[in-house]
Amino acid sequence: MFHISRQIYRELAADLQDDDDRELLLRSCEDAVTRLVNDRHYFARPARTLFNEIRWMFPLEAQCRAYRVIDLHMRTTREYLESSNRATLELTGHRPTCRATTRRSGLCSHEPDPRTGYCAWHRHLVEDDEREAALAA
Repeated sequence: MFHISRQIYRELAADLQDDDDRELLLRSCEDAVTRLVNDRHYFARPARTLFNEIRWMFPLEAQCRAYRVIDLHMRTTREYLESSNRATLELTGHRPTCRATTRRSGLCSHEPDPRTGYCAWHRHLVEDDEREAALAA
């Protein structure tokens, strides 16, 4: 997973205004990618979040390019994670499990659909989450 954040960092580091900001840029990229990989279902806009955190480090003329780089890598990472459960296993080292809980308040141990995070037995919860998101918006 760190290879993704390092790639974002390498592409953005040349445009930094101050060389002292390099470490902060790297930490911000690592934190955003880690959160995306570990918690993508609850991380609505990872590119915007990372860009808002680091945009002050770049001159105005480089900010558009910075956002495009961040958006491309975050979108690609999300698409890769949603392609298969094996992708999540490769990046995190943990086998993905269903996001739902059982009646006894334990975590469901079935293998989830990589796009939704819910297994076949709990797929009805996807519609509930989408409905709640629409009402909140």
